[in-house]
Amino acid sequence: MVRRLGPLKIESLAYGGKGIARADGQVLFVDGALPGDLLTCRVTREKKRYAEAVVEELITPSPARRTPPCPVADQCGGCQWQALNYAEQCRWKQSIFTDLLQRNVGIGLERIEPIVPAPDEWGYRSRVQFKCVAANGRFLTGFYRTGSHVVVDVDACPVVDPAVNAVLARLKPIIAGSSYLRGIPQIDMESGSDGQVRVVIHALRHGRQIADLCRPLAEEAGFSLLVQSTPSGKPQVLHGPADLTVQVDDPPVSLRYGPGGFAQINQAQNRALVEAVLASANLKRTESVLDLYCGMGNFSLPLARRAGQVVGVEESAQSIAMARVNATAHQIDNASFYCQSAEGFLRRWRDRPFDLVMIDPPRSGARAVMDELLECRPGKILYVSCDPSTLARDLTPLVQNGYHVVSSRPFDMFPQTYHLESLTTLIRTDC
Repeated sequence: MVRRLGPLKIESLAYGGKGIARADGQVLFVDGALPGDLLTCRVTREKKRYAEAVVEELITPSPARRTPPCPVADQCGGCQWQALNYAEQCRWKQSIFTDLLQRNVGIGLERIEPIVPAPDEWGYRSRVQFKCVAANGRFLTGFYRTGSHVVVDVDACPVVDPAVNAVLARLKPIIAGSSYLRGIPQIDMESGSDGQVRVVIHALRHGRQIADLCRPLAEEAGFSLLVQSTPSGKPQVLHGPADLTVQVDDPPVSLRYGPGGFAQINQAQNRALVEAVLASANLKRTESVLDLYCGMGNFSLPLARRAGQVVGVEESAQSIAMARVNATAHQIDNASFYCQSAEGFLRRWRDRPFDLVMIDPPRSGARAVMDELLECRPGKILYVSCDPSTLARDLTPLVQNGYHVVSSRPFDMFPQTYHLESLTTLIRTDC
């Protein structure tokens, strides 16, 4: 039997993007709801202590609601908060971040700094994967509907770099008008700091024909074109440079990275984050620094300009190769890079002390590394996180075993979504 509830007033937002209400002593997580909404909802999942629901009727919308600029915002799984004005997005991200750290780690409010808003809430995303499918003779490009593998078709995305949207607008009709639209599950598109756009077409069939079809446009428009014919293979470069560059630091460090390599999707906020890392590190050109999950040198190389020695660790061989290339290009000779897992590295290097350890793990966090940090006990730890839940989990053993959180600050790297980045600075209490 379908259970319907309401009218209900949405009280707050949860990490994950859903609105929170209460009914019959139960917490409800309502998809698509915003604080201040008065609505009825339909329960989709029941648990002992909570339930999940979807909006059935919006009786009185929240004063913070707005009309999303994207016509498929209510269908696409990419953005959760387009209907919430940007000031409120930042306010709720700050609130959610603060609540998680206070409740789970016991960090005082005075040590949680104000969020750094994005300079632009639109057009910031420099890297995107467009999912593709051929349906009823049409070539659909877009993003999966929430909780499914159904592609929601878009011709442009308002959070994506306009340069990327411009290329998609010209490339999509060419593929759609051909007989090769089947067998393309995905198109990766990225832009560098200099405006160069790189396109990687995943063509599991007709790779050569698709290459011949799309190359003239790449030559005319000036974007880099690559075709990848196997899921795990190396893409073939058809036109333009394979590598893109992003810039950080002042004077600028240009960081090259190849197809499949990682770079932050919001370049302006990444520069702000690097600047904050350098300020928190406060190096005096003598320190020994370890950068775990170092990628192609996003933090390592700016830190190396100010440290005695930097060691970067990353398990991606491609990223390590690019980190070395980037160090050489900028004549940074006090940084060494190792292609190894971050987990276990400190134990293998237990005889070499580090003054500062920098970590920037994936969304799953770095729980195993926390144990190693407590064994080697560096004087300072900088933790860049893209998930406040795993951040809170990882910080707990540190603050319980001799580390003090100096500051923790969220950065809105992902406007229109619930996701956020953060920088937390810890020092050993006996330093």
